Amino acid sequence: MAPRKRGCLRIVLLLVLALLLLAAVLIGWGWQAQKAFSGQVLQPRAESVIIEPGDSFSRVLAKLRAAGIDNGRDQQWQLLARQLDAAGKLKVGEYDLTQPLTVSELLLRMRNGKVVQHRLTIVEGWNIRQLRAALARATPLEQTTTELDDAALMAALGFEGQHPEGRFLPETYVYQRGDSDLDVLRRAHKAMAQALEQAWQGRAEGLPLDSPYELLTLASIIEKETGLAAERPQIAGVFVRRLKLGMRLQTDPTVIYGLGSAYDGNIRKVDLTTDTPYNTYTRSGLTPSPIAMPGRAALEAAAHPAEGDALYFVAIGDGSGGHVFSATYAQHQVAVAGYLQRLRQARQSNALPQ
Repeated sequence: MAPRKRGCLRIVLLLVLALLLLAAVLIGWGWQAQKAFSGQVLQPRAESVIIEPGDSFSRVLAKLRAAGIDNGRDQQWQLLARQLDAAGKLKVGEYDLTQPLTVSELLLRMRNGKVVQHRLTIVEGWNIRQLRAALARATPLEQTTTELDDAALMAALGFEGQHPEGRFLPETYVYQRGDSDLDVLRRAHKAMAQALEQAWQGRAEGLPLDSPYELLTLASIIEKETGLAAERPQIAGVFVRRLKLGMRLQTDPTVIYGLGSAYDGNIRKVDLTTDTPYNTYTRSGLTPSPIAMPGRAALEAAAHPAEGDALYFVAIGDGSGGHVFSATYAQHQVAVAGYLQRLRQARQSNALPQ
């Protein structure tokens, strides 16, 4: 080969090698830049971002920019989304931006649908009015039942004609943006149905109860009478023995429930003697429906009441929430006298100048 041709070939090869080296440098630099971008910590101004149905990746990115996320160029986001297999796979929902997150961590959360989880707790002993008030306050829960009365609410849940009291299990329920109050209630209703069935199937022999609904009703009364969790079985035992003997339950919470909105925080003698379907001082047996939402422990106590001979109980009156249990009315009178004495002493103590 002529020297001139060999020289030209050498120059071409050197140029090719230089271009390949430059390309390798650029690729390496791009890879390093992309890697650095994926690990950048976000510093948004908003607390969350919401992906809605139909949002494209460009629309999601625009929302992130509006939330104060200015990391990287749009092309870097799009490339990283493809690298993480997130392109076209971002899940609808609300995503938390308050925790320290890198760019890649946020995209992975969106790809995997790790949306913000909100919580609603149904408290043991709540009645249906308190439950509905809590639902109405819950955000961002969609409100679909505020205009429905209790009967229409149960019909919307698929249980037309069912009394709502006691039908929703006290627990903490997790929901996400887009869920409705009916969604939460359906889960709580199903949870109570399962818990009640379990308690009924495992109940002790010889209970004076004819149906799971009666067990639910008794559990609700136990729930409202219990100040100390450990006393639930004892209180259940008192009520079960009274039912077996045909004695009236004579429990104040049922009277209060019967008063409804007329109850002002004080229960008077006239309230105990005024007949309502829920007044267990004037009527025998269980109330026509539960009076509250009993928890699992109250259901268990109703299904397995403690053995013993106590037929009466009264608050100790020392602030502990406990009770004095008595087998005879004479013993009960002594216990009541002790309660009243402690109550007077407490009032006198509070009346003393400090």
